[in-house]
Amino acid sequence: MKNIYLRNRYNLILGYCGVVFIIIGITLLIPLSSVLFLKYELIDIFIFSILGIFSIILGSLLKRNINEDKNITLNFQEGGVIVFISWIYAILIGALPFIIKGQLTFSQGIFEAVSGFTTTGLSMVNVLETSNAILLWRSIMQFLGGAGLAVIMLSSIIGPLGIGLYNAEARSDMLVPNIKNSAKTIMLIYSGYILGGIILYYLAGMSMFDSINHSIAAVSTGGFSTKVESIGYYNSISIEFITILLMVLGTINFGAHLLILKGKFKTFFKIGELRFMFFLFLIFIPLVTFYAVLPIYNSLAKSFRVAIFEVVSAISTTGFSTTTYFNWTSLGYFILLLSMLIGGGTGSTAGGIKQYRVYILLKNLWWEIKKMTYSKKSIKENSIYKPEGKVYIDNNFLNEIIVILSGYILTYTICVTILLTQGYTLKESMFEIASCLSTVGLSYGVTSIEASNITVWTMSFAMFLGRLEFLIIISTFIKFYKDVKKINLIQNNKKESNTLY
Repeated sequence: MKNIYLRNRYNLILGYCGVVFIIIGITLLIPLSSVLFLKYELIDIFIFSILGIFSIILGSLLKRNINEDKNITLNFQEGGVIVFISWIYAILIGALPFIIKGQLTFSQGIFEAVSGFTTTGLSMVNVLETSNAILLWRSIMQFLGGAGLAVIMLSSIIGPLGIGLYNAEARSDMLVPNIKNSAKTIMLIYSGYILGGIILYYLAGMSMFDSINHSIAAVSTGGFSTKVESIGYYNSISIEFITILLMVLGTINFGAHLLILKGKFKTFFKIGELRFMFFLFLIFIPLVTFYAVLPIYNSLAKSFRVAIFEVVSAISTTGFSTTTYFNWTSLGYFILLLSMLIGGGTGSTAGGIKQYRVYILLKNLWWEIKKMTYSKKSIKENSIYKPEGKVYIDNNFLNEIIVILSGYILTYTICVTILLTQGYTLKESMFEIASCLSTVGLSYGVTSIEASNITVWTMSFAMFLGRLEFLIIISTFIKFYKDVKKINLIQNNKKESNTLY
């Protein structure tokens, strides 16, 4: 009976993976529209057509495993398995256009796909020698990764998935009571901002093709650009302002966006991590302006313009830039590093440790200090404000944050150490791994076509682990391990029974 149950559960898992494969297949056909933007190659049409059709057929075959029983739901671990398999497949097939064209090696192609789907934005592609189809595919990967493959699937199909799949992609805030409607609401908000960004960029002077790519990259907090100099290529205050607006929107919790759309501004400004984000802006931007950028430009207006853009880009984990950092002071370097590590909002497209967790840890420090002044008999419940209202913080919640933070620090230390063995300086290694692990995309020069395979795979691993988060991946492997043990136990029992008879 257990064997049949496990088989049915994994059939269901593979069925919903099939749905994701179909969606990926459809999106692989979108770059064919690059013929409208003139700069395309016939091989692009062939590559994306074959890969898209293959993915749709494979997904359709797997989708037949889905049971239509409305009472079936997925738990967190099963959702984690679907997310894990879907992301591995997306990365592998997403890398193939770069590899087949001979633009990148296998390792570099995987790196580019991981960077795209995790919305990191570090790139090894020479955009000057790349067709529009490939450039558009990079942006599409960021669109899919920003919303999350699970969220896109939930918003596009009818089926009883349960909250397990929703939570398995590092999302916990329910925008509306129904999971599928929450996913649809996320997609509407996400797509709406991207459409608005396209219009604003076009009005500001970008070409339509650049507007599409940069709007997707900004709202998804991805950072891929069609220009070598990123946003700095345009040297336009209006384009930089639009980009800052879109980056901030991308790093805010989707639940908070819903409050704005409902006109609940008072509740919106009560949210703890939002207040923390604006506090960080208030502290970091002046420090970068006066102590990192002003000595370079000798103009307060120019320095403030650069500082606000780079700090917002780092905290939002977008990775757009208007300058380089090699001549920045140590303080400026440290602030960018700290901004990347903290990262964006929970339940947004951003990466990092997340402002919410850092905010709670700092609040907990304050609560513990205050507790020393209370009498031993007094009982006080600690709480913060989230988009859904006041939330009380208990020890279990704090322990979960500590576990995630510990995993983050351990991974960061290991990956930095590996880069040090490859001959990079401590400054280069710490900056680049912080950028990878927080899925930011700012670079200190490590990411290049000359990087060794060890460096490339280390950074790819850091990006992947940073996007899906540690508990989800650990939970997935624990489920795999337990299920394999169950299957082996069942098979051994069958062998013993057959021997007796």
